[in-house]
Amino acid sequence: MSITEKLTTLKKALPKQVMLVAVSKTKPVSDLMEAYNAGQRVFGENKIQEMAEKWEEMPKDIQWHMIGHVQRNKVKYMAEFVDLIHGVDSLKLLKEINKQAKKHNRVINCLLQIKIAEEDSKFGLSAEDTKSILSSEEFSELQNIKIVGLMGMATFTDDVSQVKKEFQFLKRLFDELKPQETKNCVLQTLSMGMSGDYQLAIDCGSNMVRIGSSIFGARNYD
Repeated sequence: MSITEKLTTLKKALPKQVMLVAVSKTKPVSDLMEAYNAGQRVFGENKIQEMAEKWEEMPKDIQWHMIGHVQRNKVKYMAEFVDLIHGVDSLKLLKEINKQAKKHNRVINCLLQIKIAEEDSKFGLSAEDTKSILSSEEFSELQNIKIVGLMGMATFTDDVSQVKKEFQFLKRLFDELKPQETKNCVLQTLSMGMSGDYQLAIDCGSNMVRIGSSIFGARNYD
């Protein structure tokens, strides 16, 4: 099946309220343009430099999502155009995003990354750290960022009950924090689920899924 056919099939299967982020990391612009011509407007990249190069080259009605781990010294390269930063896992990073957004006179939307997996390699905040950041005075002073939701990546395992438990934990935290709206925190997006587990994630309350290989095929990291 072509990229167009895979994307069309996938979109038909997704509930209307679920946003599809097409994970296009390592893929050439020609592949992204095929998806674009099939109607896709939200793309996710995990390397800021690669995303910036694609942004330069591609149509300007695309929403670019930074889905990888973000180094603070690289924020400046995407501050002008990035639509949503998924993996925000510290107050220090939020402050840097705020600083760079201010230079471009814009507000950058962010998701707080919560550590729900048992693997040590996964980044993310604990529920306690999340609450303390959102209630801190330092956070309330940041005028050029907006927390619009939470995201989390489940353990990479065939144990469906384990993955389900992790998704349910994140959904409970989202529901607990959602009513506590502030000027720079209005939770609307719960981003969980990738090619292998997005259906389960949606069943557990996700309204944003990040899907790459099911659209573009296996990645080439050479």
